[in-house]
Amino acid sequence: MIENTIVIESKGVVPKIVSLARREFLKIVCISGAAFSTELVKPIAADIKKEGLAMPYTAKDYSKLIGMDGFSETLLKNHFTLYQGYVTNTNKVLDALEQMLKDGKTGTPEFAELKRRLGWEFNGMRLHEYYFENLGGKGGLDKGGKLAKKLTESFGSYDAWEKDFKATGTMRGIGWVALYQDSLSGRLINFWINEHDVSHPAGCNPILIMDVFEHAFMLDYGLKRADYVEAFFKNIDWKAAEERLK
Repeated sequence: MIENTIVIESKGVVPKIVSLARREFLKIVCISGAAFSTELVKPIAADIKKEGLAMPYTAKDYSKLIGMDGFSETLLKNHFTLYQGYVTNTNKVLDALEQMLKDGKTGTPEFAELKRRLGWEFNGMRLHEYYFENLGGKGGLDKGGKLAKKLTESFGSYDAWEKDFKATGTMRGIGWVALYQDSLSGRLINFWINEHDVSHPAGCNPILIMDVFEHAFMLDYGLKRADYVEAFFKNIDWKAAEERLK
């Protein structure tokens, strides 16, 4: 039987190299979202469908954002393709874990590493959806609306919140900036999310998401991340963000 090897990522431990049958390899291989191209995504999705596996998540169409001021068509299309990779991989990992559960392989290193990987793929999918969905706005924040009032209540003023959010976005490093609402107190807090699957505050609701991985801006702005942050602010869909408030 033809076999392939896959290096399974795991923080804090030495990566394991696992030998897998080709069919099993194709089902569980987890390629980083950045490595996906349109040519890769489509065959993988088609293969899953052919195998009869469930596809619970479908990539959403955000093509309406093309033409947005400050974001080139090439950058957006690349970003959409990367997002599609996370959707594909989320489905692949879930399918593989489900099969391992049925086969009694939950005590294996492969199961453990895929279970750890699931948070990266799923959050990569969902955070991109929040990000794209809070873009494409035409007007500014309604200063008399509930989000503006909540920002003032939590930060003292809208300007203070904006200064804090932008400062977080221009910090050294890659990740996400997320305005979260504490579900218990209602307070709004800006968080830095270094990796998809870590640093998210428990029990909090995401209100505004900004991607600050290089793929979100370098094609258009190079190292001028502050200019990208300004372009992001010009295109925020404040209505979408406000609707996320609890």
